[in-house]
Amino acid sequence: MDIKKEYKVPKSYCNLNFDEPILNWDEAIPLGNGLTGCLIWGNGSPLNFSLDRGDLWDKRPANETLRDDFNYKKLIELVENKDQQGIRDLFDNCYNKPTPTKIPAGKIILDYGNVINISSHLNLENAVTDISVIKEEETSNIKSFIHATKKIGLITISNYEMVKELKIVAPKFGVKCEKQDAYEYRNEDKLHRSLKNLVYPEVKLYEEEDLRWFVQKTEEDLEYGIILGQKVISDDLYIVYSIGSSIDGENWLEDHKNNIREALESGYDIMLADHKNWWKKFWGKSSINLYDKELERMWYLTNYLFGSCSRKNAPPMPLQGVWTADNGELPPWKGDYHNDLNTQLSYLHYLKANHIEEGESFIDFLWNLVPEGKEFAKKFFDADGLCLPAVMTIDGKPLGGWPMYSLNLTNQIWLCQFFQRHWEYTGDDEFLENKAYPYLKETAKCMLRWLKPGKDGKLYLPLSSSPEIHDDELEAWLTPNSNYDLSLLRYLFSTLYTMADVLEYDEKSLWKEKLELLPELAVNENNVLMLSQDESLKESHRHHGHAMAIYPLDLFNYNLGGRDKKIIDSTIEDLEKLGKGFWVGFSFTWMSKFYSRQGNGDAAAFQLKLFWENLCSENGFHLNGDYKSKGLTNWHYRPFTLESNMCAADSIQEMLLQTFDKVIRVFPAIPYEWKKNGASFNDFRGMKGILISASIINDKVEYIHLKADKEGEYTIQNKFDSDCIIIKKEHNIEKINCNVGMNFKINLMKEEECTIIAK
Repeated sequence: MDIKKEYKVPKSYCNLNFDEPILNWDEAIPLGNGLTGCLIWGNGSPLNFSLDRGDLWDKRPANETLRDDFNYKKLIELVENKDQQGIRDLFDNCYNKPTPTKIPAGKIILDYGNVINISSHLNLENAVTDISVIKEEETSNIKSFIHATKKIGLITISNYEMVKELKIVAPKFGVKCEKQDAYEYRNEDKLHRSLKNLVYPEVKLYEEEDLRWFVQKTEEDLEYGIILGQKVISDDLYIVYSIGSSIDGENWLEDHKNNIREALESGYDIMLADHKNWWKKFWGKSSINLYDKELERMWYLTNYLFGSCSRKNAPPMPLQGVWTADNGELPPWKGDYHNDLNTQLSYLHYLKANHIEEGESFIDFLWNLVPEGKEFAKKFFDADGLCLPAVMTIDGKPLGGWPMYSLNLTNQIWLCQFFQRHWEYTGDDEFLENKAYPYLKETAKCMLRWLKPGKDGKLYLPLSSSPEIHDDELEAWLTPNSNYDLSLLRYLFSTLYTMADVLEYDEKSLWKEKLELLPELAVNENNVLMLSQDESLKESHRHHGHAMAIYPLDLFNYNLGGRDKKIIDSTIEDLEKLGKGFWVGFSFTWMSKFYSRQGNGDAAAFQLKLFWENLCSENGFHLNGDYKSKGLTNWHYRPFTLESNMCAADSIQEMLLQTFDKVIRVFPAIPYEWKKNGASFNDFRGMKGILISASIINDKVEYIHLKADKEGEYTIQNKFDSDCIIIKKEHNIEKINCNVGMNFKINLMKEEECTIIAK
């Protein structure tokens, strides 16, 4: 049969459409290019273009993090003495200081005065927003995008005489007066989050012919500004803006002014053509077609968010990507890099979605922070090797926080997984030798500094925890080793063994020895994964870290049956019994992953529907809590973070395709309705760089299409309804006999393709 792949762009039903004013910043139309972000919202009086730039940080450290005793040894001492207040004073309270923090850039305001109505539309295919403002009997249309490859945003306004005021506005930081400290810390709950606690020199406003801008100096070397240029072309007002910063170099302001003038001269349409071309290539990397159009829409919108806030040569996504809050407050959790779940879930889906270059932002970031990780390992953990703080700034410095999680030793291992996954999904053995293996090896050095034999001869850590069990109480220090820590340690040494074996290094015997010295994961009498060897989860909890051996570490394989299957089934059943009362958004998307490993497509999809319909804003942003108060969970707040969106996209991909154990399994966990009414995916990436496409309808797999990035042997599970398989290559057709449900192998040359169908 001939394979006809769909044209790979999001359909119109995936777009964002608002027929009424958008009144909250976290429901805004989002635009971005990995470095610059914009949120468009408001009722026209005004219409806000809230701007962000990914590398704008106030990096001033809290004094506690600079103390000589801000280290693991002191933490162990305080825990042994049960000195909870001492722990909080040294390691936790510093997180409540205003800095370090991500900071917003400011905004552009269009004020139309009294508006009858305003409607907004975002076309995902080309990442352009279209806004219609109706005032009396007149209409003004606004089109805007952030250029995909240039550091500029563009706006064109028809009937621009309707605009009463156009201005750029700096954030409302505190203004520094003479003899005033760098910041004035306000302890009240609302006030301590205020941007006014960041006290800077007064902002300066400037104008020059067709340009206007402001410059905001901070208390460090950083200065930045929004620069705006405008020009009337035909009957439209054409605006180009950018966020410049001293990060860009000594002549940053002049460089940005020149860029804006060049874009004004080129015109809107020419700039738009280049922008559209980038997004066309982006959407051409992979696609899906689901019977459930709302989950299909979620996947496309999430990929749009990913493409907007993660790019090669730009900072990777922190908690809010390139969309820092515009509410007069510091961003939720100061917009930092949380490495106990948030960064990890944010970069789960890009490999299978075949957005390699955009995802490399995170890999490059971690690799570039190796010197900082080595310094932190030495200073905090008194260890050789590598370890980054689990809650950190853009330059890898600790912010503090609940130390059992923000300064946990093994969270570094979870970061290691992205080097392993990148190697396996690309098949790049040079990356393995030069980056992945060295990164994991340096991490292991730091772990081995603190792993000591217990009475049973097994290796144990001096402190152990499981995010974020028992919050920051003394009970949060679990009996070593927690299943969270142990899962990561077992993953680390087993992965190092595999890598050393591929590289033919003698060190593989060392990693095998360390793996064998680790205890087994704690499982209770009901075959449920425990928190630690003497404690089981007794109540609903948001973080499923005790079960991360199921996913994302894949230390158990449901397909093997036996004990692995029993533990996965029992642990899922236990989570069901404990309920969702204290879950947040990522709890649902993570639970969906567990169900996909179990092959339960209906349950996997249901968790995603609960997440999408109840814990996400109208623009798709994950808002963490049951902010609509539907009774889904006990959390009713709405702080915006992105990790659950990306986790949800990955869960859809895992429902459609699994390759984690080097076997290609198509449609392993989709609802029956999808099997019957149709589902397909194009160019998902599997292990060793293989690109995989497949289709199912009427409960029958129609085809599997493979394209190899490199020469190799590939294993495929027979999901057809026949024991006779036909493999079509360019110059030959081969028949294979394979029982339904069993595996068969195919050899492909580099760039070779084949189509697999049932006879």
